[in-house]
Order: sequence, then C-alpha cells, then structure tokens
Amino acid sequence: MKIMPNDLGRQYSLHAAEYEQKAVEVLRSGWYILGKEVEEFEKEWAEYIGSRYCVGLASGLDALWISFRLLDIGAGDEVIVCANAYIACVMGITMNGATPVFVEPDEYDNIDASRIEEAVTSKTKAILAVHLYGQSCDMTAVMEIARRHGLEVVEDCAQSHGTHWKGKTAGTFGRVGCFSFYPTKGCGAFGDAGCIVTDDEELAKKFRVYRNYGSERRYHNQVVGANSRLDEMQAGLLRVKLSHLDAFNQERCEIAARYDRELKNSRVHLPRIRPGSDSTWHQYVVHVDGRDALAEYLGEKGIGTIIHYPIPPHLSEAYAYLGKKKGDYPIAERYADEVLSLPMYNGMTEEEQTCVIQAINNWEP
Repeated sequence: MKIMPNDLGRQYSLHAAEYEQKAVEVLRSGWYILGKEVEEFEKEWAEYIGSRYCVGLASGLDALWISFRLLDIGAGDEVIVCANAYIACVMGITMNGATPVFVEPDEYDNIDASRIEEAVTSKTKAILAVHLYGQSCDMTAVMEIARRHGLEVVEDCAQSHGTHWKGKTAGTFGRVGCFSFYPTKGCGAFGDAGCIVTDDEELAKKFRVYRNYGSERRYHNQVVGANSRLDEMQAGLLRVKLSHLDAFNQERCEIAARYDRELKNSRVHLPRIRPGSDSTWHQYVVHVDGRDALAEYLGEKGIGTIIHYPIPPHLSEAYAYLGKKKGDYPIAERYADEVLSLPMYNGMTEEEQTCVIQAINNWEP
C-alpha cells in the first residue's frame, strides 16, 4: 500500500460532479475575471470568517505583501514574525523593504507571545501572527501587546481555514487576515488563489483598487498597483469547496483524534493544542528524536511524509543578507530538525490510517 502525505484527488472525488458542473458553468458564462463568482465568493467567505469585507487576490503571498504595502510598512520599519514560519510569510515583509524580526516558537509550534514584547523596538510597526498547522496563536496576548505599543496586526491564516481562538475565527483579530487557497489548504483552489478579510471599509476599497492595476475604473489608474485578481474559475470552485469546508475540517479532526489515541512511540511526540484554540489540522505535525530516520523508515514502507519546514527563514540563502547565523534562534532550529508531517487528507481511509499508526508504533531506531 502506498500512502501519500496528501492526496488531493481524494478530496476532488468526494464532490467531483459539483466541481465539474461549476467549471462548465463558468466556462459557458463567457466572463472570466472579476465577475459574479468572485463577488459571491467574497460575500460568502467574509460571512464564514466573520468579517465585513473580503477581497479576492491571486495568491496568499500577494495577500501578505499587499497588506504591508497598503499599511505603509516598508523600508526602515520592522515586523515581528515567528522564527519557524514558512518563508512566504517573511517575503511578505521583505518585498516591501521592511525588516523581519524573528521570535522563537512555543510548545504549540506558533509564536511564543511571551517573547514578543522584548523584540519590540522604536522601528516596530506590526506583528505578523502566523497560525501554523491549523491552530491559532495566542491572539489575546498578541492583541494586547499590539495595543500597548500601537502596532498593526496582520494574521497569516493560510493554514487555519475555520480555526478559532476562544470562539472567534482566526483572521478577525488584526487589521487584516490573509488567506492562501493553494490546493493543499483546507479550502484549496485548483490553482493559486488567495484573499484578505478586514472590517475596515476604506482598506478593503484600497485592496480592490490595488489588485486591479491600481484602477477602480478601467483605464483610470489611481495608484501604481498590481495584477492580483482572483479569477472566476477559482472563485466558483472555491464556492463549492466552501460549502463543504466544515465537513472537511471535521473529517481531519477525526483522523487527528485517532492519531492522538493510537500513536504510542516514546520517540514520537504528538502535537499539542493551545488551551483556547481549536485546530483544523492542516497538518498533523509530530516532533521526533531521529526524525530523518523515521521519515526514511516510513518511506520504505510506502508512507509519504513532509517536513514543514526543514530550513528556518533566517538560515535560508535568500535571507543571508540579514546576517543571522546558526544558533541565533535555537528553538526554531531544533524544531526544523524534529518536525514531521504525517499523512493527513480528506478521504483518507481507516485502513491507511491503521497502516501509518502501526508502522510508527513498530519503529525502533
């Protein structure tokens, strides 16, 4: 038996007829950019998340960098971000010329809020709260620190579609919530796609102008903007996905609960969920003493795994110019050597789950 770390075909097959019907509907409409599908998806996503406004964009990275651009955060400014984030989070900061200031993760794999305040300087303009793996940061602490220091808060919700902090949906705490709809996400498109949510009417309007070459009306350009438009096909297909998102999240919760109950190997440390948060289980990430040996062992048994992420951003070649070195963020660096994402996807069979569980329980390095 071969088990993929993520099998997108399974999720597609669950509702294939609906996707295909919607695709044909969009093709036959003759309207493919900024039409009714985008408008309806924006309304439906805003309602689902609990925000006043949603603006569809071309990708999650666009959501990040355009957010900082429109919040006037750039050269000479600092943005606090977790040291174990995906590199796209950092790119959203640096593409505007701002400087990322890294903070170590806590035992829940997200930013350690107790370390944020010591990273604040006179140049700090924002905190980027990245909700990794499907659970929330401590947004109570993040928002209180931001309030005390007059900082903007941007949330990266790429991996937390429908996650809650104390009953409130991730993405609704800060000035802007940024979402990626990359195909592997909880509500994944069939290509690249993203959006922002906000309660700020003027800011939402700025996003709508900026995403379309800086133009609210054709050929009347107010600013030098970008081409970052969620297209009609992806919006239509995302509307279908959204109608099933709660069921998708529940299914992943059930798989995670079985892993929690039945994985019994002292070298494999199971994920912990922060009190106050739930999880939509974008990834089921374990910490392993001898991670590479386990990954190789599982691979030999036909079980695929992924490392999220093997190189912390401060040690990547792309950010060598920041002058960071190994040892600067030891917790994030240790996590990079320990974390392993086990197979987790909608449509995963009980037999496949059993195979993963038994293989890990039988592992003796």
